Amino acid sequence: MATADRTRTFMKDVKRVIIKLDVSSSQLLVTDSDFENPNFRERLCETVESLLDLKVVPIFNENDAISTRKAPYEDSSGIFWDNDSLAGLLAIELKADLLVLLSDVDGLYSGPPSEPGSKIIHTYIKDKHYSGITFGDKSRVGRGGMTAKVKAAFVASNSGTPVVITSGFASQSIVRVLQGEKIGTLFHKDASLWEPSKDVSAREMAVAARECSRRLQNLSSDERKKILLDIADALEQNEDLIRTENEADVSAAQDAGYQKSLVDRLTLKPEKIASLAKSIRTLANMEDPINQILKRTEVAEDLVLEKTSCPLGVLLIVFESRPDALVQIASLAVRSGNGLLLKGGKEAMRSNTVLHKVITGAIPDNVGQKLIGLVTSRDEIADLLKLDDVIDLVIPRGSNKLVSQIKASTKIPVLGHADGICHVYIDKSADMNMAKRIVMDAKTDYPAACNAMETLLVHKDLIKAPGLDDILLSLKTEGVAIYGGPVAHEVLCIPKADSFHHEYSSMACTIEFVDDVQSAINHIHRYGSAHTDCIITTDDKVAETFLRQVDSAAVFHNASTRFSDGARFGLGAEVRPIFGVNGII
Repeated sequence: MATADRTRTFMKDVKRVIIKLDVSSSQLLVTDSDFENPNFRERLCETVESLLDLKVVPIFNENDAISTRKAPYEDSSGIFWDNDSLAGLLAIELKADLLVLLSDVDGLYSGPPSEPGSKIIHTYIKDKHYSGITFGDKSRVGRGGMTAKVKAAFVASNSGTPVVITSGFASQSIVRVLQGEKIGTLFHKDASLWEPSKDVSAREMAVAARECSRRLQNLSSDERKKILLDIADALEQNEDLIRTENEADVSAAQDAGYQKSLVDRLTLKPEKIASLAKSIRTLANMEDPINQILKRTEVAEDLVLEKTSCPLGVLLIVFESRPDALVQIASLAVRSGNGLLLKGGKEAMRSNTVLHKVITGAIPDNVGQKLIGLVTSRDEIADLLKLDDVIDLVIPRGSNKLVSQIKASTKIPVLGHADGICHVYIDKSADMNMAKRIVMDAKTDYPAACNAMETLLVHKDLIKAPGLDDILLSLKTEGVAIYGGPVAHEVLCIPKADSFHHEYSSMACTIEFVDDVQSAINHIHRYGSAHTDCIITTDDKVAETFLRQVDSAAVFHNASTRFSDGARFGLGAEVRPIFGVNGII
Protein backbone atom coordinates (compact mmCIF):
# COMPACT_ATOMS: atom_id res chain seq x y z
CA MET A 1 0.00 0.00 0.00
CA ALA A 2 1.34 3.45 -0.89
CA THR A 3 2.36 5.86 1.88
CA ALA A 4 -0.46 8.30 1.07
CA ASP A 5 -3.02 5.44 1.15
CA ARG A 6 -1.70 4.22 4.50
CA THR A 7 -1.99 7.75 5.90
CA ARG A 8 -5.59 8.10 4.72
CA THR A 9 -6.49 4.70 6.21
CA PHE A 10 -4.77 5.66 9.46
CA MET A 11 -6.66 8.98 9.65
CA LYS A 12 -10.00 7.21 9.10
CA ASP A 13 -9.20 4.94 12.04
CA VAL A 14 -8.16 7.97 14.12
CA LYS A 15 -11.40 9.77 13.23
CA ARG A 16 -13.51 6.80 14.38
CA VAL A 17 -11.64 6.67 17.71
CA ILE A 18 -11.94 10.44 18.23
CA ILE A 19 -15.68 10.47 17.57
CA LYS A 20 -16.24 7.44 19.79
CA LEU A 21 -14.16 8.73 22.72
CA ASP A 22 -15.03 12.44 22.30
CA VAL A 23 -11.32 13.36 22.31
CA SER A 24 -10.50 17.09 22.45
CA SER A 25 -6.69 16.95 22.30
CA SER A 26 -4.08 14.67 20.80
CA GLN A 27 -0.36 14.30 21.47
CA LEU A 28 1.97 13.86 18.50
CA LEU A 29 5.53 12.68 19.14
CA VAL A 30 8.32 13.63 16.73
CA THR A 31 12.11 13.35 16.42
CA ASP A 32 14.79 15.13 14.40
CA SER A 33 14.93 12.33 11.88
CA ASP A 34 11.23 12.69 11.13
CA PHE A 35 11.73 16.21 9.82
CA GLU A 36 14.52 15.10 7.52
CA ASN A 37 11.97 13.05 5.57
CA PRO A 38 9.98 15.14 3.02
CA ASN A 39 7.17 12.56 2.93
CA PHE A 40 6.85 12.75 6.71
CA ARG A 41 6.56 16.55 6.65
CA GLU A 42 3.80 16.32 4.03
CA ARG A 43 1.90 13.70 6.04
CA LEU A 44 2.41 15.81 9.18
CA CYS A 45 0.55 18.74 7.65
CA GLU A 46 -2.30 16.49 6.50
CA THR A 47 -2.57 14.97 9.99
CA VAL A 48 -2.70 18.34 11.73
CA GLU A 49 -5.29 19.71 9.30
CA SER A 50 -7.45 16.61 9.79
CA LEU A 51 -7.25 16.89 13.57
CA LEU A 52 -8.19 20.56 13.46
CA ASP A 53 -11.14 19.77 11.21
CA LEU A 54 -12.28 17.37 13.92
CA LYS A 55 -11.87 20.19 16.50
CA VAL A 56 -9.02 18.33 18.15
CA VAL A 57 -6.02 20.31 19.42
CA PRO A 58 -2.73 18.62 18.45
CA ILE A 59 0.03 18.86 21.07
CA PHE A 60 3.60 18.21 19.88
CA ASN A 61 6.43 16.80 21.96
CA GLU A 62 9.81 15.24 21.29
CA ASN A 63 9.65 11.45 21.30
CA ASP A 64 12.14 10.91 24.13
CA ALA A 65 11.63 7.13 24.08
CA ILE A 66 13.47 6.68 20.80
CA SER A 67 15.49 9.89 20.60
CA THR A 68 19.24 9.43 20.21
CA ARG A 69 19.99 12.95 21.43
CA LYS A 70 22.41 13.35 24.31
CA ALA A 71 21.69 15.51 27.35
CA PRO A 72 20.45 19.04 26.59
CA TYR A 73 23.08 21.32 25.03
CA GLU A 74 25.70 18.56 24.86
CA ASP A 75 24.77 17.86 21.25
CA SER A 76 24.36 20.83 18.90
CA SER A 77 23.43 18.67 15.93
CA GLY A 78 19.88 18.12 14.82
CA ILE A 79 16.99 20.22 13.59
CA PHE A 80 15.42 21.18 16.92
CA TRP A 81 16.80 21.13 20.42
CA ASP A 82 14.07 22.60 22.66
CA ASN A 83 10.35 23.39 22.61
CA ASP A 84 10.91 26.87 21.18
CA SER A 85 12.85 25.67 18.16
CA LEU A 86 10.32 22.83 17.69
CA ALA A 87 7.49 25.39 17.76
CA GLY A 88 9.28 27.54 15.19
CA LEU A 89 9.90 24.54 12.96
CA LEU A 90 6.26 23.45 13.13
CA ALA A 91 5.04 26.99 12.41
CA ILE A 92 7.11 27.00 9.21
CA GLU A 93 6.01 23.53 8.11
CA LEU A 94 2.31 24.25 8.82
CA LYS A 95 2.49 27.75 7.29
CA ALA A 96 0.94 29.15 10.46
CA ASP A 97 -0.57 32.63 10.44
CA LEU A 98 1.01 33.41 13.81
CA LEU A 99 3.32 31.83 16.38
CA VAL A 100 3.02 32.86 20.04
CA LEU A 101 5.93 31.93 22.31
CA LEU A 102 5.20 32.25 26.04
CA SER A 103 7.81 33.40 28.52
CA ASP A 104 7.97 34.38 32.21
CA VAL A 105 8.32 38.06 31.27
CA ASP A 106 6.19 40.40 29.15
CA GLY A 107 8.50 40.19 26.15
CA LEU A 108 12.00 41.13 25.05
CA TYR A 109 13.50 44.07 26.98
CA SER A 110 16.34 46.45 26.22
CA GLY A 111 17.92 45.36 29.52
CA PRO A 112 17.15 43.15 32.52
CA PRO A 113 13.33 43.38 32.97
CA SER A 114 13.72 44.06 36.70
CA GLU A 115 15.73 47.25 36.12
CA PRO A 116 13.67 50.50 36.04
CA GLY A 117 15.43 51.78 32.92
CA SER A 118 14.67 48.70 30.85
CA LYS A 119 12.06 49.19 28.15
CA ILE A 120 10.06 46.51 26.41
CA ILE A 121 10.83 46.12 22.70
CA HIS A 122 7.48 45.90 20.94
CA THR A 123 8.93 45.38 17.46
CA TYR A 124 12.21 43.45 17.14
CA ILE A 125 14.64 44.49 14.43
CA LYS A 126 17.84 42.47 14.50
CA ASP A 127 20.13 45.19 13.16
CA LYS A 128 18.79 47.65 15.69
CA HIS A 129 18.31 45.57 18.82
CA TYR A 130 20.50 42.46 18.80
CA SER A 131 23.81 44.10 19.72
CA GLY A 132 22.24 46.00 22.60
CA ILE A 133 20.59 43.02 24.29
CA THR A 134 22.22 40.87 26.96
CA PHE A 135 20.59 37.47 27.43
CA GLY A 136 20.43 35.85 30.85
CA ASP A 137 20.67 32.20 31.81
CA LYS A 138 18.63 29.56 30.10
CA SER A 139 15.16 28.83 31.45
CA ARG A 140 14.87 27.24 34.88
CA VAL A 141 11.92 25.14 33.68
CA GLY A 142 13.08 23.89 30.29
CA ARG A 143 15.98 23.53 27.90
CA GLY A 144 15.77 26.97 26.37
CA GLY A 145 15.45 30.52 27.58
CA MET A 146 14.99 33.93 25.97
CA THR A 147 17.97 33.21 23.72
CA ALA A 148 16.20 30.14 22.32
CA LYS A 149 12.92 32.01 21.92
CA VAL A 150 14.53 34.88 20.02
CA LYS A 151 16.41 32.47 17.74
CA ALA A 152 13.25 30.48 17.02
CA ALA A 153 11.24 33.67 16.48
CA PHE A 154 13.85 35.08 14.11
CA VAL A 155 13.95 31.87 12.02
CA ALA A 156 10.16 31.52 11.85
CA SER A 157 9.50 35.19 11.05
CA ASN A 158 12.10 35.19 8.27
CA SER A 159 10.26 32.23 6.77
CA GLY A 160 6.99 34.16 6.70
CA THR A 161 5.33 33.39 10.05
CA PRO A 162 4.98 36.41 12.36
CA VAL A 163 5.95 35.67 15.97
CA VAL A 164 5.01 37.30 19.27
CA ILE A 165 6.92 36.58 22.48
CA THR A 166 4.80 37.47 25.51
CA SER A 167 4.11 36.48 29.10
CA GLY A 168 2.49 33.16 29.89
CA PHE A 169 1.61 34.40 33.37
CA ALA A 170 -0.43 37.47 32.39
CA SER A 171 -4.19 37.07 32.08
CA GLN A 172 -5.43 36.04 28.60
CA SER A 173 -2.15 36.86 26.85
CA ILE A 174 -2.90 34.72 23.81
CA VAL A 175 -6.41 36.14 23.44
CA ARG A 176 -5.09 39.69 23.67
CA VAL A 177 -2.44 38.99 21.03
CA LEU A 178 -5.08 37.57 18.68
CA GLN A 179 -7.23 40.68 19.28
CA GLY A 180 -4.37 42.82 17.99
CA GLU A 181 -3.31 44.41 21.27
CA LYS A 182 0.23 45.72 21.42
CA ILE A 183 1.68 43.38 24.03
CA GLY A 184 4.89 41.39 23.99
CA THR A 185 7.55 41.58 21.27
CA LEU A 186 6.66 41.15 17.59
CA PHE A 187 9.01 39.52 15.06
CA HIS A 188 8.20 40.05 11.38
CA LYS A 189 10.31 39.73 8.26
CA ASP A 190 9.29 43.23 7.12
CA ALA A 191 9.53 44.87 10.54
CA SER A 192 12.35 47.16 9.51
CA LEU A 193 10.16 48.62 6.75
CA TRP A 194 7.11 49.57 8.79
CA GLU A 195 8.27 50.03 12.38
CA PRO A 196 6.67 53.29 13.50
CA SER A 197 9.09 56.12 14.15
CA LYS A 198 8.34 58.36 17.11
CA ASP A 199 9.79 61.79 17.58
CA VAL A 200 9.17 61.51 21.33
CA SER A 201 9.04 58.19 23.16
CA ALA A 202 6.49 57.41 25.81
CA ARG A 203 9.16 57.61 28.52
CA GLU A 204 10.42 60.95 27.27
CA MET A 205 6.88 62.34 27.30
CA ALA A 206 6.25 61.10 30.85
CA VAL A 207 9.59 62.34 32.17
CA ALA A 208 8.99 65.77 30.60
CA ALA A 209 5.56 65.97 32.27
CA ARG A 210 7.12 65.11 35.61
CA GLU A 211 9.82 67.77 35.29
CA CYS A 212 7.26 70.40 34.30
CA SER A 213 4.95 69.41 37.17
CA ARG A 214 7.76 70.00 39.67
CA ARG A 215 8.26 73.50 38.28
CA LEU A 216 4.50 74.06 38.48
CA GLN A 217 4.46 72.97 42.12
CA ASN A 218 7.05 75.63 42.94
CA LEU A 219 4.69 78.37 41.80
CA SER A 220 2.45 80.18 44.24
CA SER A 221 -1.30 79.60 44.29
CA ASP A 222 -1.84 82.97 42.59
CA GLU A 223 0.60 82.05 39.80
CA ARG A 224 -1.22 78.78 39.12
CA LYS A 225 -4.49 80.70 39.25
CA LYS A 226 -3.15 83.09 36.61
CA ILE A 227 -2.37 80.16 34.28
CA LEU A 228 -5.96 78.95 34.54
CA LEU A 229 -7.35 82.39 33.82
CA ASP A 230 -5.10 82.60 30.74
CA ILE A 231 -6.37 79.18 29.59
CA ALA A 232 -9.98 80.34 29.95
CA ASP A 233 -9.22 83.46 27.88
CA ALA A 234 -7.43 81.39 25.23
CA LEU A 235 -10.44 79.06 24.84
CA GLU A 236 -12.79 81.96 24.22
CA GLN A 237 -10.38 83.64 21.81
CA ASN A 238 -10.07 80.44 19.77
CA GLU A 239 -13.74 79.44 19.87
CA ASP A 240 -14.22 79.53 16.09
CA LEU A 241 -11.18 77.33 15.46
CA ILE A 242 -12.21 74.86 18.16
CA ARG A 243 -15.74 74.58 16.84
CA THR A 244 -14.50 74.09 13.25
CA GLU A 245 -12.31 71.16 14.28
CA ASN A 246 -15.08 69.71 16.45
CA GLU A 247 -17.61 69.92 13.63
CA ALA A 248 -15.20 67.98 11.43
CA ASP A 249 -15.00 65.24 14.08
CA VAL A 250 -18.77 65.15 14.45
CA SER A 251 -19.28 64.94 10.69
CA ALA A 252 -16.77 62.09 10.40
CA ALA A 253 -18.44 60.23 13.28
CA GLN A 254 -21.86 60.55 11.65
CA ASP A 255 -20.49 59.36 8.31
CA ALA A 256 -18.91 56.38 10.07
CA GLY A 257 -22.29 55.42 11.53
CA TYR A 258 -21.43 55.94 15.21
CA GLN A 259 -24.27 55.67 17.72
CA LYS A 260 -26.17 58.86 18.46
CA SER A 261 -25.15 58.71 22.12
CA LEU A 262 -21.46 58.80 21.14
CA VAL A 263 -22.02 61.65 18.68
CA ASP A 264 -23.81 63.58 21.44
CA ARG A 265 -20.83 63.16 23.76
CA LEU A 266 -18.51 64.23 20.98
CA THR A 267 -20.34 67.45 20.12
CA LEU A 268 -19.23 70.79 21.57
CA LYS A 269 -22.46 72.77 21.51
CA PRO A 270 -22.29 76.55 20.82
CA GLU A 271 -22.54 77.51 24.49
CA LYS A 272 -20.06 74.82 25.64
CA ILE A 273 -16.86 76.85 25.17
CA ALA A 274 -18.27 79.70 27.26
CA SER A 275 -19.40 77.20 29.90
CA LEU A 276 -15.94 75.57 30.01
CA ALA A 277 -14.22 78.97 30.32
CA LYS A 278 -16.57 79.90 33.17
CA SER A 279 -15.89 76.64 35.01
CA ILE A 280 -12.12 77.18 34.67
CA ARG A 281 -12.42 80.64 36.20
CA THR A 282 -14.49 79.17 39.02
CA LEU A 283 -11.80 76.56 39.61
CA ALA A 284 -9.10 79.23 39.59
CA ASN A 285 -10.84 81.15 42.35
CA MET A 286 -11.33 78.11 44.58
CA GLU A 287 -9.21 77.45 47.62
CA ASP A 288 -5.77 76.10 46.72
CA PRO A 289 -6.03 72.27 46.86
CA ILE A 290 -2.33 71.77 47.66
CA ASN A 291 0.00 72.89 50.43
CA GLN A 292 -2.86 72.91 52.91
CA ILE A 293 -2.15 71.64 56.42
CA LEU A 294 -4.81 69.01 57.05
CA LYS A 295 -3.69 67.89 60.49
CA ARG A 296 -1.03 68.79 63.07
CA THR A 297 0.04 66.38 65.77
CA GLU A 298 2.60 67.01 68.47
CA VAL A 299 4.14 63.55 68.73
CA ALA A 300 6.66 64.70 71.34
CA GLU A 301 7.80 67.94 72.91
CA ASP A 302 8.84 70.33 70.11
CA LEU A 303 8.28 67.56 67.56
CA VAL A 304 5.26 68.30 65.36
CA LEU A 305 3.95 66.03 62.61
CA GLU A 306 1.99 67.77 59.83
CA LYS A 307 -0.26 66.15 57.27
CA THR A 308 -0.24 68.35 54.16
CA SER A 309 -2.12 68.09 50.85
CA CYS A 310 0.20 67.65 47.89
CA PRO A 311 0.11 66.80 44.16
CA LEU A 312 0.03 63.16 43.09
CA GLY A 313 2.73 63.62 40.43
CA VAL A 314 2.14 62.48 36.86
CA LEU A 315 -1.33 61.29 35.85
CA LEU A 316 -2.21 59.21 32.79
CA ILE A 317 -5.87 59.66 31.92
CA VAL A 318 -7.54 57.68 29.15
CA PHE A 319 -10.97 59.14 28.49
CA GLU A 320 -13.98 58.66 26.26
CA SER A 321 -15.12 60.64 23.24
CA ARG A 322 -15.99 63.86 25.09
CA PRO A 323 -13.43 66.55 24.15
CA ASP A 324 -14.70 68.83 26.93
CA ALA A 325 -13.29 66.26 29.37
CA LEU A 326 -9.79 67.17 28.12
CA VAL A 327 -10.33 70.80 29.14
CA GLN A 328 -11.67 69.90 32.57
CA ILE A 329 -8.96 67.33 33.31
CA ALA A 330 -6.19 69.68 32.17
CA SER A 331 -7.57 72.51 34.33
CA LEU A 332 -7.75 70.29 37.41
CA ALA A 333 -4.17 69.14 36.81
CA VAL A 334 -2.87 72.71 36.58
CA ARG A 335 -4.70 73.83 39.72
CA SER A 336 -3.47 70.80 41.69
CA GLY A 337 0.14 70.93 40.45
CA ASN A 338 0.12 67.62 38.56
CA GLY A 339 1.74 66.61 35.30
CA LEU A 340 -0.63 65.06 32.80
CA LEU A 341 -0.70 62.61 29.91
CA LEU A 342 -3.98 62.45 28.00
CA LYS A 343 -5.37 59.90 25.54
CA GLY A 344 -8.79 60.62 24.10
CA GLY A 345 -10.90 58.62 21.68
CA LYS A 346 -9.83 58.54 18.04
CA GLU A 347 -13.21 59.93 17.03
CA ALA A 348 -12.30 63.22 18.80
CA MET A 349 -8.77 63.45 17.43
CA ARG A 350 -9.09 66.87 15.77
CA SER A 351 -11.00 68.38 18.69
CA ASN A 352 -8.50 67.07 21.24
CA THR A 353 -5.54 68.23 19.19
CA VAL A 354 -6.74 71.83 18.88
CA LEU A 355 -7.83 72.00 22.54
CA HIS A 356 -4.46 70.65 23.64
CA LYS A 357 -2.67 73.23 21.50
CA VAL A 358 -4.76 76.11 22.86
CA ILE A 359 -4.33 75.02 26.50
CA THR A 360 -0.59 74.33 26.37
CA GLY A 361 -0.07 77.58 24.50
CA ALA A 362 -1.28 79.41 27.61
CA ILE A 363 1.22 77.66 29.91
CA PRO A 364 4.25 79.92 30.61
CA ASP A 365 7.81 78.93 29.70
CA ASN A 366 8.89 78.77 33.35
CA VAL A 367 6.62 75.73 33.66
CA GLY A 368 6.79 74.30 30.13
CA GLN A 369 4.17 73.23 27.62
CA LYS A 370 5.18 69.59 28.07
CA LEU A 371 3.34 69.68 31.41
CA ILE A 372 0.40 68.25 29.46
CA GLY A 373 1.18 65.59 26.89
CA LEU A 374 -1.32 64.40 24.31
CA VAL A 375 -1.01 60.74 23.37
CA THR A 376 -2.13 60.39 19.76
CA SER A 377 -1.69 56.66 19.19
CA ARG A 378 -3.40 53.82 20.99
CA ASP A 379 -0.18 51.84 20.67
CA GLU A 380 1.61 54.31 22.96
CA ILE A 381 -0.68 53.39 25.85
CA ALA A 382 1.01 49.99 26.21
CA ASP A 383 4.40 51.72 26.58
CA LEU A 384 3.05 54.24 29.09
CA LEU A 385 1.47 51.55 31.25
CA LYS A 386 4.95 50.07 31.80
CA LEU A 387 6.28 53.31 33.32
CA ASP A 388 5.45 52.68 36.96
CA ASP A 389 8.66 54.50 37.92
CA VAL A 390 7.48 57.74 36.28
CA ILE A 391 3.65 57.72 36.18
CA ASP A 392 1.94 57.83 39.56
CA LEU A 393 -1.71 57.15 38.75
CA VAL A 394 -3.81 55.93 35.83
CA ILE A 395 -7.43 57.07 35.54
CA PRO A 396 -9.41 55.32 32.78
CA ARG A 397 -12.74 56.90 31.93
CA GLY A 398 -14.63 54.65 29.56
CA SER A 399 -16.14 51.23 29.11
CA ASN A 400 -15.90 48.28 31.46
CA LYS A 401 -13.65 46.57 28.91
CA LEU A 402 -11.25 49.54 28.81
CA VAL A 403 -10.97 49.76 32.58
CA SER A 404 -10.46 46.01 32.96
CA GLN A 405 -7.79 45.88 30.25
CA ILE A 406 -5.84 48.72 31.81
CA LYS A 407 -6.01 47.19 35.28
CA ALA A 408 -4.65 43.92 33.88
CA SER A 409 -1.84 45.64 31.97
CA THR A 410 -0.04 47.81 34.52
CA LYS A 411 1.60 47.94 37.92
CA ILE A 412 0.66 51.61 38.25
CA PRO A 413 -2.25 52.28 40.65
CA VAL A 414 -5.52 52.56 38.70
CA LEU A 415 -8.46 54.72 39.79
CA GLY A 416 -11.69 54.35 37.90
CA HIS A 417 -15.19 53.00 37.73
CA ALA A 418 -16.27 50.88 34.81
CA ASP A 419 -20.04 51.40 34.60
CA GLY A 420 -22.68 53.99 35.36
CA ILE A 421 -25.69 51.83 36.18
CA CYS A 422 -27.67 54.36 38.21
CA HIS A 423 -30.99 53.65 39.92
CA VAL A 424 -33.98 55.73 40.94
CA TYR A 425 -36.24 54.08 43.53
CA ILE A 426 -39.81 55.41 43.94
CA ASP A 427 -41.06 54.44 47.40
CA LYS A 428 -44.76 53.95 48.15
CA SER A 429 -44.87 57.26 50.06
CA ALA A 430 -43.38 59.29 47.21
CA ASP A 431 -44.85 62.53 45.92
CA MET A 432 -45.58 61.33 42.38
CA ASN A 433 -45.36 64.81 40.85
CA MET A 434 -41.89 65.17 42.31
CA ALA A 435 -41.07 61.63 41.18
CA LYS A 436 -42.05 62.50 37.62
CA ARG A 437 -39.77 65.56 37.54
CA ILE A 438 -36.83 63.63 38.98
CA VAL A 439 -37.22 60.59 36.72
CA MET A 440 -37.57 62.71 33.58
CA ASP A 441 -34.48 64.73 34.44
CA ALA A 442 -32.45 61.66 35.42
CA LYS A 443 -33.24 59.85 32.16
CA THR A 444 -33.77 62.49 29.45
CA ASP A 445 -31.56 65.47 30.38
CA TYR A 446 -28.38 63.78 29.08
CA PRO A 447 -28.95 60.03 28.56
CA ALA A 448 -25.37 59.41 27.41
CA ALA A 449 -23.91 60.63 30.72
CA CYS A 450 -22.62 58.14 33.29
CA ASN A 451 -24.96 59.63 35.93
CA ALA A 452 -28.14 59.14 33.88
CA MET A 453 -30.79 56.79 35.25
CA GLU A 454 -30.61 53.31 33.75
CA THR A 455 -33.01 51.42 36.06
CA LEU A 456 -36.26 52.66 37.64
CA LEU A 457 -37.30 50.68 40.72
CA VAL A 458 -40.89 51.11 41.91
CA HIS A 459 -42.61 49.93 45.10
CA LYS A 460 -45.11 47.18 44.30
CA ASP A 461 -47.97 49.17 45.91
CA LEU A 462 -47.67 51.70 43.06
CA ILE A 463 -48.35 49.20 40.26
CA LYS A 464 -51.84 50.59 39.63
CA ALA A 465 -51.11 54.16 40.73
CA PRO A 466 -52.15 56.81 38.16
CA GLY A 467 -48.95 58.70 38.89
CA LEU A 468 -46.85 55.79 37.63
CA ASP A 469 -48.84 55.63 34.39
CA ASP A 470 -48.16 59.35 33.95
CA ILE A 471 -44.41 58.84 34.43
CA LEU A 472 -44.24 55.97 31.93
CA LEU A 473 -46.31 57.89 29.38
CA SER A 474 -44.02 60.93 29.72
CA LEU A 475 -40.93 58.77 29.21
CA LYS A 476 -42.41 57.17 26.09
CA THR A 477 -43.51 60.57 24.75
CA GLU A 478 -39.91 61.77 25.03
CA GLY A 479 -38.78 58.72 23.03
CA VAL A 480 -37.50 56.55 25.87
CA ALA A 481 -37.66 52.80 25.19
CA ILE A 482 -38.79 51.01 28.35
CA TYR A 483 -37.84 47.42 29.15
CA GLY A 484 -39.14 45.38 32.06
CA GLY A 485 -37.66 43.09 34.64
CA PRO A 486 -39.44 39.74 35.21
CA VAL A 487 -42.29 41.35 37.19
CA ALA A 488 -42.70 44.56 35.19
CA HIS A 489 -42.52 42.61 31.93
CA GLU A 490 -45.60 40.62 32.95
CA VAL A 491 -47.55 43.40 34.68
CA LEU A 492 -46.96 46.18 32.16
CA CYS A 493 -46.77 43.99 29.02
CA ILE A 494 -43.51 45.58 27.89
CA PRO A 495 -40.40 43.98 26.29
CA LYS A 496 -38.26 42.04 28.73
CA ALA A 497 -34.82 43.45 29.62
CA ASP A 498 -31.91 41.20 28.68
CA SER A 499 -30.05 42.07 31.87
CA PHE A 500 -30.33 44.34 34.90
CA HIS A 501 -26.57 44.93 34.73
CA HIS A 502 -26.71 47.03 31.60
CA GLU A 503 -25.77 50.65 30.90
CA TYR A 504 -27.88 51.90 27.99
CA SER A 505 -26.24 55.35 27.65
CA SER A 506 -29.20 56.21 25.43
CA MET A 507 -32.94 56.93 25.50
CA ALA A 508 -33.76 53.57 27.10
CA CYS A 509 -34.17 52.25 30.61
CA THR A 510 -35.34 49.25 32.64
CA ILE A 511 -38.22 49.27 35.13
CA GLU A 512 -38.88 46.72 37.85
CA PHE A 513 -41.17 46.43 40.87
CA VAL A 514 -39.78 45.63 44.33
CA ASP A 515 -41.42 44.70 47.64
CA ASP A 516 -39.97 47.48 49.81
CA VAL A 517 -36.94 49.70 50.41
CA GLN A 518 -34.81 46.75 51.53
CA SER A 519 -35.59 44.90 48.30
CA ALA A 520 -34.59 48.03 46.37
CA ILE A 521 -31.30 48.22 48.28
CA ASN A 522 -30.59 44.53 47.64
CA HIS A 523 -31.34 45.00 43.92
CA ILE A 524 -28.95 47.97 43.70
CA HIS A 525 -26.17 46.08 45.47
CA ARG A 526 -26.61 43.09 43.16
CA TYR A 527 -26.89 44.86 39.83
CA GLY A 528 -25.60 48.39 40.32
CA SER A 529 -22.14 49.82 39.71
CA ALA A 530 -21.81 51.86 42.95
CA HIS A 531 -21.96 55.12 41.00
CA THR A 532 -25.13 57.09 41.85
CA ASP A 533 -28.50 55.99 43.21
CA CYS A 534 -31.45 57.90 44.63
CA ILE A 535 -34.67 57.39 46.56
CA ILE A 536 -37.88 59.39 46.16
CA THR A 537 -39.95 59.30 49.34
CA THR A 538 -41.65 61.50 51.94
CA ASP A 539 -40.87 58.99 54.68
CA ASP A 540 -37.70 60.23 56.39
CA LYS A 541 -37.13 56.90 58.14
CA VAL A 542 -37.21 55.00 54.83
CA ALA A 543 -34.95 57.63 53.29
CA GLU A 544 -32.43 57.29 56.11
CA THR A 545 -32.36 53.50 55.66
CA PHE A 546 -31.65 53.92 51.94
CA LEU A 547 -28.99 56.60 52.43
CA ARG A 548 -27.22 54.64 55.15
CA GLN A 549 -27.22 51.22 53.46
CA VAL A 550 -26.71 51.88 49.73
CA ASP A 551 -23.01 51.45 49.03
CA SER A 552 -22.49 53.90 46.18
CA ALA A 553 -20.29 56.93 45.59
CA ALA A 554 -23.31 59.27 45.55
CA VAL A 555 -26.63 58.54 47.26
CA PHE A 556 -29.46 61.08 46.98
CA HIS A 557 -32.84 61.69 48.58
CA ASN A 558 -35.44 63.39 46.36
CA ALA A 559 -32.86 64.53 43.81
CA SER A 560 -31.97 63.49 40.28
CA THR A 561 -28.94 61.31 39.70
CA ARG A 562 -27.77 64.03 37.28
CA PHE A 563 -26.73 66.07 40.36
CA SER A 564 -23.77 63.68 40.71
CA ASP A 565 -21.37 66.18 39.21
CA GLY A 566 -18.01 67.52 40.33
CA ALA A 567 -18.87 71.14 39.54
CA ARG A 568 -22.17 70.91 41.47
CA PHE A 569 -20.29 69.39 44.39
CA GLY A 570 -18.00 72.43 44.44
CA LEU A 571 -14.94 70.56 43.15
CA GLY A 572 -14.38 72.90 40.22
CA ALA A 573 -15.16 70.65 37.26
CA GLU A 574 -17.62 68.02 36.11
CA VAL A 575 -14.82 65.44 35.93
CA ARG A 576 -14.07 64.18 39.41
CA PRO A 577 -12.38 61.28 41.19
CA ILE A 578 -14.34 58.48 42.76
CA PHE A 579 -15.39 59.53 46.24
CA GLY A 580 -18.17 58.99 48.77
CA VAL A 581 -20.97 61.50 49.20
CA ASN A 582 -23.58 59.51 51.08
CA GLY A 583 -25.61 62.58 52.00
CA ILE A 584 -28.97 64.19 51.42
CA ILE A 585 -29.69 66.80 48.75
